[in-house]
Amino acid sequence: MKILALCGSLRSGSLNAAVLRSAADLFVPPWEITVEPDLGRLPFFNADVEENDLPEIVAELRARLGASDGLLIATPEYAHGTSGVLKNALEWLVGGGEIAAKPVALMSASPAITGGDHARAWLTQTLTVMGASVLPQSLRIPQATRKVRDGRLTDEPTLAELRALLDDLSRAVAEARTEDHVPAS
Repeated sequence: MKILALCGSLRSGSLNAAVLRSAADLFVPPWEITVEPDLGRLPFFNADVEENDLPEIVAELRARLGASDGLLIATPEYAHGTSGVLKNALEWLVGGGEIAAKPVALMSASPAITGGDHARAWLTQTLTVMGASVLPQSLRIPQATRKVRDGRLTDEPTLAELRALLDDLSRAVAEARTEDHVPAS
């Protein structure tokens, strides 16, 4: 079971990157997680470029998504939305179709008490329009600066919620696989 993970923050001390690292720590075989190293490497989306000369880095991201069974996204919240870098990545992914029907789990860690609610709602709407199968469950981590230490999530109740979300993603992937193998009547 292969999961691609995207972090919507470029900050070196990102709370969302810490949550993704913690999620990666929880993955055990047969699970495999690939954390996209840096969405900031992607050029700004341009439909003319996409049509005429798709950048290799974008083709590689699309291939990683296509080879994955599910997607895990950790997003910060900026001005009631997600980050520009994550929005840019999603724009590059629209045209490839690899995200269609792919199970997607969303997380947001925020120093605010809202826990990134607006960013997750924005992402749910955007990913749904893209054809992704967004899990109804998500993980909100309010006041995350109190729950992250040394680049990892340390708050036990929040770690339990993270485990539950990963279990939900696992079930969604298994269900999607079953649906893909159901013979036509």
